[in-house]
Amino acid sequence: MGWVKIPVRLRWVFEDIETLNRLALRGEIPLIKISYALFPEVWERYQALPVGAALGRGCGPLLVASEPLSPEDLSRVEVWLPGEHTTAHLLFRLAFPEARHRRFVLYHEILPALISGKARAGVLIHEERFVYEKRGLYLVRDLGAWWEEETGLPLPLGGPVVRRDLPEGLKSALTRAVRESLRLARERFPELLPFIRSYAQDLSREVISTHISTYVNEYTEDLGEEGQRALQELVHRAGAKGARDLVWGER
Repeated sequence: MGWVKIPVRLRWVFEDIETLNRLALRGEIPLIKISYALFPEVWERYQALPVGAALGRGCGPLLVASEPLSPEDLSRVEVWLPGEHTTAHLLFRLAFPEARHRRFVLYHEILPALISGKARAGVLIHEERFVYEKRGLYLVRDLGAWWEEETGLPLPLGGPVVRRDLPEGLKSALTRAVRESLRLARERFPELLPFIRSYAQDLSREVISTHISTYVNEYTEDLGEEGQRALQELVHRAGAKGARDLVWGER
């Protein structure tokens, strides 16, 4: 909308998170949002910006089902997941290693499939995690709560990353621009609501506001020491024990 001035010309691309993850694997886009679970595959090329992350407590993906299921049932049930490279999939794999019947689809296909009976179990992210009970679905496991119990840390879901080979001055300008955009978005939320609704799965203002307040928090403003420890722990558990220098240093 032209509210934030930066020294380069940007071309905005809006895609679901798994498409963004696959674009990041190609390494061609200088600034892109990814699932932090992808970091083991891209950390040598990208660093996280210290601002703009979806990271916190009480914000994790939810494993839900169309009928009451126990965790022991999962070894026999196909579970729908919002992309192979997502943090939701990583958490599910870590929490339920024996559940091997997995189907990867676009995140917005999971809730309708559960409601219609096409799927028996699935992992919900974004707005869907706030409305599943009203749609007659059952919680099997809060994967964010599982992470917090296991690690004592907030859950790092995803955020913007920048290519390591960009000039330091440009990284600094992009960091400032993201931080300024967050400030303006809070101040001018009513003006942004039509734009947000054009990409939302649930159009109610209550769900949209709850969604934003859940994922935009103090860690979004600045990862800080705890946020960086959480990101390092996630990357370590994903298998990249040698990954380092994950977050761009200037704040």
